[in-house]
Amino acid sequence: MIDKALLAQKLTEQITLTETKIAGFEEMSAPVTPDDAIGRVSRMDAINNKAVQEAALAKAREKLTKLKVMQANLDDPKLGLCKRCGRPIPMGRLVLMPESSLCVRCSR
Repeated sequence: MIDKALLAQKLTEQITLTETKIAGFEEMSAPVTPDDAIGRVSRMDAINNKAVQEAALAKAREKLTKLKVMQANLDDPKLGLCKRCGRPIPMGRLVLMPESSLCVRCSR
C-alpha cells in the first residue's frame, strides 16, 4: 500500500532540490565568451565543462517534469503501479525515486 502523504512530502522535497540544481546548472552552463583572457587549453576545458553541465541540466529538467507529473497524479488510482507490467512499485522505490513509473524489473 502506498503512503500518499509520505510520497507527497518526498515529491515536494525532490522538486525543491531539483529546481535548486537546475538554477545552479543554468549558471554553470553560461556561454564561454571568446574575449575571456584564458589560454587555449583552458578555453577547451571550459567548453567541455559547459557541455557536461548542459547534459546535467537536461537530465535535471527531465526529472523535474517527471516529479511534477507524479505530483499532479497523486489521486490517480493507478499511482504506484508499474506502467509496463501493472505490478505494484515498492514503496521504498517510490520514496527513493518518487518519479519512478516502472518497477525495478521493468526499469532494467
